[in-house]
Amino acid sequence: MTKQTGDAPKHLLSGLRILDLGTMVAGPVACTLFGDFGAEVIKVEVPRRGDTVRDIGPYVDDVCLYWSVENRNKKSITLDLRKPKGRELLLRLVEHADAVVENFRPGTLERWGLSYDEMKKHNPDLILLRISGFGQTGPYRERAGYDRIALAFGGVMGITGFPDRPPVKIGTSVADYQSAILGAFALLMAIYHRDQHGGGGQEIDLAMYEAIARFTDVLIPTYDRLGIARQRRGNTHFASAPGEHFLTSDGRYLILTISANAGFQRLCEAMNRPDWAADPRFRSHESRWEHVDELNKGVADWILSKPVEEICRLLDEAKLAYSFIYSVADMLEDEHYKARGTITEVQDPKIGPIRMTGVVPRFSNAPAKPISPAPDLGDCNEEIYSGMLGLSAQELERLSAEEVI
Repeated sequence: MTKQTGDAPKHLLSGLRILDLGTMVAGPVACTLFGDFGAEVIKVEVPRRGDTVRDIGPYVDDVCLYWSVENRNKKSITLDLRKPKGRELLLRLVEHADAVVENFRPGTLERWGLSYDEMKKHNPDLILLRISGFGQTGPYRERAGYDRIALAFGGVMGITGFPDRPPVKIGTSVADYQSAILGAFALLMAIYHRDQHGGGGQEIDLAMYEAIARFTDVLIPTYDRLGIARQRRGNTHFASAPGEHFLTSDGRYLILTISANAGFQRLCEAMNRPDWAADPRFRSHESRWEHVDELNKGVADWILSKPVEEICRLLDEAKLAYSFIYSVADMLEDEHYKARGTITEVQDPKIGPIRMTGVVPRFSNAPAKPISPAPDLGDCNEEIYSGMLGLSAQELERLSAEEVI
């Protein structure tokens, strides 16, 4: 829908324009994924204050690093959607957009007079992605929801941790990011359906807890058909026998997991344990799982008894998957990270270079898009309001004085 001019190289999503109304992580990161691959993402923020994530930190001087990572490759405008003039301006912007993304509590846009039906009057082909904790329907629709709530309600937190301790949160905002990825995928599907099949615009309803529940492997069917409710088992998993976080002789932890019979045979050879290879208790994964504690004890003793370099050599020769548990310092120094450019450097105009994860995945037939730093609050007001909507300088001044923008 968007017409872009100039000599800039085309990227995978060049030509798409997304209005990002979201706040914090799930909605905005879905938009950042579009921006990473060339879409024009216009971030709509509350005048004077901006997105809540700007206030969270950590900071370098007055620059929020959280903001810098999760809102790169965007343009920022300010707009108070609660005011009638703000509503009017947004509906004018909708006429120029392919999609709108929001993650407010259900009913918020409707209270502001910005329902999807209202937006469609201005752009019948518009796609609206709505991410919320519990979805737009159902008895819990009006509940507030965020990452930890979705992890709990979606069934993951209850099976994470050790059996003799309380459930444990995963170390990053997995529910937010999983919702962002699934939301971006859904938005691309809707755009494809619209542009390739003439499907028109539509509204997408994504609940964060469903983004978690969708990826709980066989948790639900195992309980449904076998009556087995998975419990917290620490670092062991039913698909890995042996499998644990094993202490090494130099004080690090090494993850090694075995599922396939062939992999177990290669492990036996690497460990020089022909008795394991011949033991009828270990002939299938199912039977090995019944004796996982014994197997893990044997592997733990073997790994701790040898120099790390020898363990790595034997595992590599056996073509077995393993990894040390990396700290952030390990990530920044590892040769494989460096060789692939997994971590890139973005130049912030205020504080200089910031290292962060680069754009992934990589495509063989599309130019990589240089990452632009996250925008200052309202830094594109004139470009968008004057250039796209044709507002005069006097109108912008008046709207700013009224705190509409």
